[in-house]
Amino acid sequence: MPQANEVFDYIVVGGGAAGCVIANRLSADARRRVLLLEAGGPDDYFWLTVPLGIPFVLGNPRCDWRLRSEPEPHLGGRIIEVPRGKTLGGSSSINGLVYVRGHALDFDGWRQQGNIGWGWDDVLPYFKRSEDYFAGASASHGAGGELSVVDPGVRWQVLDAYKEACIEAGIPAAGDYNGGDNEGVAYFEAMIRNGRRCSASQAFLNPVKARQNLRIMTQAHVQGLQMTGRRVTGVRYRLGGEARAATASAEVILAAGTFGTPQILQLSGIGPAASLRGLGIEVRHDLPGVGENLQDHWMLRIQHRLENTVTLSGWMNSPLGKAALGLQYFLARRGPLSAQPTLLAVFARTQPGLDMPDVQVHVSAASYAQVGGPLHPFPGMTSSACILRPTSRGQVRTRSADAEEPPAILHNFLATHHDQDVALRAVALVRRIMAQNALRRFNPQEISPPAGVETLEQILDYARRTVTTVFHPVGTCAMGRGPQAVVDERLKVHGIAGLRVADASIMPTITSGNTCAPVIMIGEKAADMIRDDRNVAAAA
Repeated sequence: MPQANEVFDYIVVGGGAAGCVIANRLSADARRRVLLLEAGGPDDYFWLTVPLGIPFVLGNPRCDWRLRSEPEPHLGGRIIEVPRGKTLGGSSSINGLVYVRGHALDFDGWRQQGNIGWGWDDVLPYFKRSEDYFAGASASHGAGGELSVVDPGVRWQVLDAYKEACIEAGIPAAGDYNGGDNEGVAYFEAMIRNGRRCSASQAFLNPVKARQNLRIMTQAHVQGLQMTGRRVTGVRYRLGGEARAATASAEVILAAGTFGTPQILQLSGIGPAASLRGLGIEVRHDLPGVGENLQDHWMLRIQHRLENTVTLSGWMNSPLGKAALGLQYFLARRGPLSAQPTLLAVFARTQPGLDMPDVQVHVSAASYAQVGGPLHPFPGMTSSACILRPTSRGQVRTRSADAEEPPAILHNFLATHHDQDVALRAVALVRRIMAQNALRRFNPQEISPPAGVETLEQILDYARRTVTTVFHPVGTCAMGRGPQAVVDERLKVHGIAGLRVADASIMPTITSGNTCAPVIMIGEKAADMIRDDRNVAAAA
């Protein structure tokens, strides 16, 4: 176990999606000592491995930080539950497992904002490097990487019909939705290996944890950065109630996520000066953008009761059905338990003139009152429509100088007319799909929104009462050169030496879809830049 002030070359703070990749890549050089600090626990809980085990991990204090937002002003003061992974692998250990890179224009937009090296053509090789794609290597996909990407092959009659209905409604069948243009309807690909979740820790960390130059510490809660002037030299952390410290001779890499990374920066005196002074925190570097620019995909659930078919609800509400699912999984690693909860994806434009989809619909063959909760006792399906490019912006602020206190999170969902209009159009899109001939034999009856929600005003009111996060927070340490930017295109914190950020917080704008795959890509690219910069410095 490391002693106080033990020296490493690199300290990686956060064992989530990016942190696992970075720890793997940097420790591949046996000459470099790497310390990975994770505030959560090990990923040895059984339900973390079962793809359909989400009801047992969401809200479970063993593996979920169970964060909560501040009262949301545009949602009638509602407080939003914010699940975040409290374990090695971070949120990749408790998420919905789907593999979505986003649209090429997302990354080209980053490059156009001045972030050289972050366009689609620049980042595609990093997506491919990690990937072990089920259909083999191609111009768009990689094979032999650590991250298993598969089509689990689980199908339901009503989802096949839903796909047909989308085509009837004018939404094309998507080919490779991860090839740069994601428009259309397709079955999700997922991060699963042999019927088990392939989280970032399972893919990148567990195979190399025996390396002598890699230390992995769980339950290690970072309290702040150690600094000499404006250079970061290490970290302070608590382990088992004991205060400890570690020194980094080369760099500290913050990969604690969209909420954790800005909080650590602020606790260390790096952030908006006035806010920090108000908490009694000594200002080491006034960087106004730290904790600003929070973006997330919100979702609206449109649910239908069905007839003349069987869905997951039928299996899960029957003791014999549950037993059959369990036997199928434990004996052969097959069946619904071996696949992610949401199987079908729709990326669509809700109005003419858009250059890319603005809504993603996650479609599952089950209905429920809340995510991770009990299923309805009748055949049902859920269309969770989420905004892809919100214009509302929120913030993350440390509440005090106490690192153990959760940060204050404000999303500001539905703050803009743009986002409100997308909510209205998203409901209309799903209703149009459900009205197509392909679904008629199931006699779908809308149960959420409830009966009577028809006018634009009623739909918007329903959105304010029910909108919730899709668990894709990004942007709070945005990459760029403007007054709100926190890191440059090489992920170095502006005005601070010896420190980088490499996680979802560096995204200047959110990607068009689930964010785990882009965060793994960020980890890959960050590791390359760290090694390249060290080689350049050594040669100078």
